[in-house]
Amino acid sequence: MSKMLRQVIGEDIEFVWRPEAELYLVRMDPVQIDQIMVNLCHNAKSAIVGKGQITVATENADFDAAFCKMNVEYSEGKYVMLEVSDTGCGMTREILAQIFEPFFTTREVGQGTGLGLAAVEGIVKQNKGFVTVASEPGVGTTFKIYLPAYTGTAVDKQLERHQEMLPGSGETILLVEDEAALLPMVKMMLEKLGFRVLAANSVSAAVALAEKHKHEISLLISDVVMPEMNGCEVLEIVQKTNPDIKALFMSGHTAEVLVSRGFTGSNLNFLQKPFSINDLAEKIGKLIRSSEYPATAKTRQ
Repeated sequence: MSKMLRQVIGEDIEFVWRPEAELYLVRMDPVQIDQIMVNLCHNAKSAIVGKGQITVATENADFDAAFCKMNVEYSEGKYVMLEVSDTGCGMTREILAQIFEPFFTTREVGQGTGLGLAAVEGIVKQNKGFVTVASEPGVGTTFKIYLPAYTGTAVDKQLERHQEMLPGSGETILLVEDEAALLPMVKMMLEKLGFRVLAANSVSAAVALAEKHKHEISLLISDVVMPEMNGCEVLEIVQKTNPDIKALFMSGHTAEVLVSRGFTGSNLNFLQKPFSINDLAEKIGKLIRSSEYPATAKTRQ
C-alpha cells in the first residue's frame, strides 16, 4: 500500500509511513481500504502548497463505556485505527461541517468532483466504523478512521470471491481519468479483475495511447466530464483508429444530469461514482460479453 500512496502523494511532499506491527484483524474488502487511503492521501496532498508532510499511521484502539460517555463521537469496542494527517492549510469549522457532503469541494472548477470524502464516509459506515476529523487553519488536518476489530478466525475468501467475478483475461483497457486520486485506484481495481491497463490522466495522453496501441485496446473506460473534452468526444477520437471498441463511461453526476449536459449514450454503458470493484466487474462483464451494449455515444453540438 505504501508504494501506491507514494504515487498519489508525489515526490515533492514528505511521506511518513508508521504501521502498527500487531494490528487487530478487520473483516472488509481490501480494495475498500485502498479506496479510503487513496482518497484521504489525495485530499491531504491538495491541502499542501509547496513543501509539507503527510503521515499515514495505523494502530489498535480500545474504547470503554466510560470513555465513550465523555466522547460522544466514539463508539465502544475494539478497533483498528487508520490515520492520515497533513501539514496543509487546515479547515475552518464551517468547512469541516460540510466535508462529507457529496460534491462539496473547496477546489477550483475542474480540479475534483468533491466525492472523495463522501465515498470514504460511505465505506466506513458500511463496515460499521466511524470517522473523526481534527483541523486547524494554517496548521493541518488529521483524519482517523476506526474499523471494528474482527474476533473470529482469519479466513481469506477475498481472492476466491475476486476470482469468481473476474471478467478479464489479459485484455487491454484504455482508462481515462483526470482526477489524481481516482486514476491509480481504478487502475488497481481493473488489474485485480484480470485486465492490462493503459492509464491516461488527460485527454491528450489518452489519444496518444490510443494511437500507439490501436490494435490492442478492447475497451475504453472514461470519465465523462473533463477539462479538455468530454468522454463521448474521446470515444469518437479513439473510434477513428479502433472503430469496434466498446466504452464504459463513469461520472460522479447521475445519468439524468449528464443527459441534460448533452450526453445521450446508453445508460447501460454508465457507471456512477463512487463504485466498488464488484460494481465495476459486473458492468464490464455485461459489456464485453454482449453485443447489446453499443459503444457509440453522442453529444449535442
